[in-house]
Amino acid sequence: MSQQTILGSWKWIAALTLLVSFAVRADAADSRPNIVIILADDQGWGDLSVHGNTNISTPHIDSLARDGAIFDRFFVCPVCAPTRGELLTGRYHPRGGVRGVSTGQERLNYNERTIADVFRAAGYATGAFGKWHNGMQAPYHPNHRGFDEYYGFCSGHWGDYFSPPLEHNGQRVQGDGYITDDLTNHAIAFIEANRQQSFFCYLPYCTPHSPMQVPDAYWDRFADKQLGKLHRDPDREEIPKTRAALAMCENIDWNVGRVLAKLDELKLAENTIVLYFSDNGPNSYRWNDDMKGRKGSHDEGGVRVPMLMRWPGKIAAGKKVTQIAGAIDLLPTLAELANVNVPAIADKPLDGKSLKPLLTGDNATWPERLYYNFYRGKVSVRSQRYRLDTSGKLFDMVADPGQRRDVAKEHPQIASQMHTAAQAMLQEVKSDWGKDERPFTVGFAKLTPLPARDGVPHGKIQRSAGAPNCSFFTNWKSTDDRITWDVEVKESGRFRATLLYT
Repeated sequence: MSQQTILGSWKWIAALTLLVSFAVRADAADSRPNIVIILADDQGWGDLSVHGNTNISTPHIDSLARDGAIFDRFFVCPVCAPTRGELLTGRYHPRGGVRGVSTGQERLNYNERTIADVFRAAGYATGAFGKWHNGMQAPYHPNHRGFDEYYGFCSGHWGDYFSPPLEHNGQRVQGDGYITDDLTNHAIAFIEANRQQSFFCYLPYCTPHSPMQVPDAYWDRFADKQLGKLHRDPDREEIPKTRAALAMCENIDWNVGRVLAKLDELKLAENTIVLYFSDNGPNSYRWNDDMKGRKGSHDEGGVRVPMLMRWPGKIAAGKKVTQIAGAIDLLPTLAELANVNVPAIADKPLDGKSLKPLLTGDNATWPERLYYNFYRGKVSVRSQRYRLDTSGKLFDMVADPGQRRDVAKEHPQIASQMHTAAQAMLQEVKSDWGKDERPFTVGFAKLTPLPARDGVPHGKIQRSAGAPNCSFFTNWKSTDDRITWDVEVKESGRFRATLLYT
């Protein structure tokens, strides 16, 4: 055999080896599961029929529990943005700079790594469709946080749910129809466009958060409905608001059904992890079993939410996870399930832990843990059995799930241990609770919105309501009065400012 023939043979062998190696890597990448995270806004644990609420029917969401796992004790934060920050980072929200829900306090520090960064680095197509609420201006914007595609709004509150102004990858666009339907349309289009590769689809809805607007087809089901289940303190319940919230939840269920149907149609269901949860407790007094508290509360009713996860063939159908878990656990859990590496960051350790053993194993060696629910500089602590509230009261959540009897004097050692743990954790994150000194960033993208909610009024200018997210400026009568925004400009230059006055 000539030298040329030998060399030629080696070239073919090398090429064949390269092709085989590439094919193995491609198959490995293609076999990784797709991820779909659906997040409801202000939906309580009790707002699903799978949890026993006979006022409502949510068959598509319920099917995730039937065909996958349902979490019995899944915890988040008392309000929206902090929960989203914990989902994105796997870390308690004060560590990432999320302090509140408005005036910039909702921003997740842009040096934090997000779950989208992790999956994008692993080769996933990444898209988010809905309410972001972790920073509006670049580099806080979702397109700068690991998401290739973004459609929705970045605020914590939106005043109109029917064809409202939204944004698509940083550009203002007009929405098309009822917002939950519209967001789902874009998520489905993303799934279709990326069906040949692994994708990470984040679908954070903005309902049943106010305004309590819903299409007539859903409202008509509840307009005159007699409610069989009411809040534990019925005198506090606003029946029209409950009816509207339940109608909005049934619309969510229809849209979840559309996503599941699309996965079936594209033959992707078997290789897609779908999970569904909510960002905090219910936004009004309505049936939530016998739990104390609602949105804004550190008590069980404010922070315990529905959580369901489906992965056919990998997570047993009908599995019930009874161990406490929460939003901080989702990044490490999904990464391990998908065999995606999460490189350690020395000064940003994860607080969450992978729940894979609970989902795919026998749960036998799962250790006891404490879970912390922060908000406004206070913390409530949950163990598997007990909750220590922000005032130091201890409740046995097995014997007294409604938190009616303080047992701290009966179990002083447990109360002391949990109090010590709470104070230690507060001290650990104390530096992250101070006044928010971060300026608003300008010039990091072509368009920089500076909404009224983030402005500071001077003189006699007032807000129309207490919540900046849901108010406008009024009483501007003097040329000496002004509204200012503290900004950080990326680089000097000429900028065009456009004032939208409504």
